[in-house]
Amino acid sequence: MRSALLMLIIATFAVPLGAATAQAARNDNLKPSETVWKPAPTPPGGVAWSVLESTKETTRKDQNNMIRSKPVFPAAVKALAGKRIKVNGYMLPLENGASQTHFVLLAYPPDCPFHLNPLPMQFVEVRAASPVKVSYDVRTIEGVLTLHGDDEQGIFYKFTEAKEVG
Repeated sequence: MRSALLMLIIATFAVPLGAATAQAARNDNLKPSETVWKPAPTPPGGVAWSVLESTKETTRKDQNNMIRSKPVFPAAVKALAGKRIKVNGYMLPLENGASQTHFVLLAYPPDCPFHLNPLPMQFVEVRAASPVKVSYDVRTIEGVLTLHGDDEQGIFYKFTEAKEVG
């Protein structure tokens, strides 16, 4: 039984020879996300995800052993607070329907329909002024950026008065 399970795991997760060769040739100084996914490109006149991702995260475990997260915003991110900015990203709907007024804009394409794993500095919670049509292509969203995270809930960025542009 144990060997059958082991064979199933190996067969499921085995890397094809071509992929193994490409993987061996990759630059090991890259983060895992940089070897597979690239963030959405920066829109003209917009903010790059590298700026938002420059925020550091401090974590702690609370009395229930839950991880709590707080941001340490660099000066470049603090300078954007309260300003209307544009960011490209991938839409993650939070409501039912073909259009959304509340959604998440992800830096990287969603990699699993059951478990999303972006870090808090890799997404923006969006509240749109009018509904935005659902699409899984790169979207350009403009909104007033507010900085959050002192509540330790893991949301660092929010857009208000947002709209799709371009």
